[in-house]
Amino acid sequence: MNLVWGFVITVGAAAIAVAAMLFVRRRAPEGSYFQDGDRASGVFGVLAAGFSILLGFIIFLAFTSYDQSRSGAESEALTVSQQVETAQFFPPSARKVLTGQLICYGRSVVHGEWAKMEAGTQGDTINPWGVRLFQTLEGITPRAATEQSAYDKWLDQTSTREQARQDRIHGAVGVIPSPLWVVLLFIAGVIFVYMLFFADSGEGAVTQATLMGSVTSVVVVMLLLLVFLDSPFHKGVGGLRPVAMERTLRIVDEALGATGKITSIPCDGEGNPA
Repeated sequence: MNLVWGFVITVGAAAIAVAAMLFVRRRAPEGSYFQDGDRASGVFGVLAAGFSILLGFIIFLAFTSYDQSRSGAESEALTVSQQVETAQFFPPSARKVLTGQLICYGRSVVHGEWAKMEAGTQGDTINPWGVRLFQTLEGITPRAATEQSAYDKWLDQTSTREQARQDRIHGAVGVIPSPLWVVLLFIAGVIFVYMLFFADSGEGAVTQATLMGSVTSVVVVMLLLLVFLDSPFHKGVGGLRPVAMERTLRIVDEALGATGKITSIPCDGEGNPA
């Protein structure tokens, strides 16, 4: 969620709510439409508490998904770096191929999959370089003890990488079902209408505007926070970016250059097959 748009939406919603309150206040009796203010406040407390509790649980659920996607992206990037190291213990011919394909895998995540996750079109699409890595591994027959150990380690790291990838893309589809959004918006609407009955011609306009504007702003900001957590992949403030994988690609490039390892990379800068 862009901060500017969030601010505009909050101010706009508060302005509409304040205008509605001041319009109703023009014909409202002194002391509000409620004869018993304490009873009305108690009912409002029940509405607000129910909304807050439900919203709190949903925000916790959305934040858990957000954190899972962030942790998955970091774990995936770390595993790719570890697999590059493991690949150096394979036979020379396989070593170069696996290293190049791992680099292409990382580039496709940064430039391909991330754009799809932001657009919400990732779905169940597999990474093509993950398939090529598997096909390359099928053609390797480890002989030396070092190669056999690297082979076993590679399989474990592949499982870790695939699980981390699933965690990463899990948050791209959103975890909050539509019925929950309907319920939240319905309760927010009920609170808005209920607040209008607190219109009091005996109070000043500024006081009434502050009463309605503050409640509306808090409710809207909480809903915007929920939207942000439910759609974590974006370019705005706080959005998840492929920082970990970009860092891994830089480190791998520097490490290969420092050790004099020469490998052919079968893709362009964005991970597309060359």
